[in-house]
Amino acid sequence: MKGYVHIYTGNGKGKTTAAFGLALRASGADKKVFIAQFIKGKTYSEIKAVQNYLPQTEVKQYGNGYFIKKKPNDSDIETALQGLYEINEMVKSERYDLIILDEIFIALHYKLISVEAVRQLITTKPANLELVLTGRYAPDEIIELADLVTEMKEVKHYYKKDVPARKGIEF
Repeated sequence: MKGYVHIYTGNGKGKTTAAFGLALRASGADKKVFIAQFIKGKTYSEIKAVQNYLPQTEVKQYGNGYFIKKKPNDSDIETALQGLYEINEMVKSERYDLIILDEIFIALHYKLISVEAVRQLITTKPANLELVLTGRYAPDEIIELADLVTEMKEVKHYYKKDVPARKGIEF
């Protein structure tokens, strides 16, 4: 079966949720799934769900926690680069049917990794690997390489009314 490249981007809510939904579907079809989370560095509810209920799916974080309100440091860059290295090895191994790079575009936006490195990952992936990339700020040169691009558009969000993130809904 041919594998495609998906992008979930935009300012709206639901990019990670869409990717995890695809992981759920793939796991239900006995496919091996790997989810790499860039930037994020704590246990979110979706990770607990995967660990408890989706034995065919692995999740690993390549972040030290959100630094969005400050400049990334050397440790943030090292962690992201290590993640990219490990993911390249996984892609080459052909062990997985689906690999998700959650928040990869945020890592690109903050220059933790290069656009060229992500472009190379996409262009050298095995033909049968399904690859999903998420996050705001998807660069045009990566969008060009994708087979499916969904842009989440925020129309209205309760966050603007100072509603804090809620466990099980936003994290």
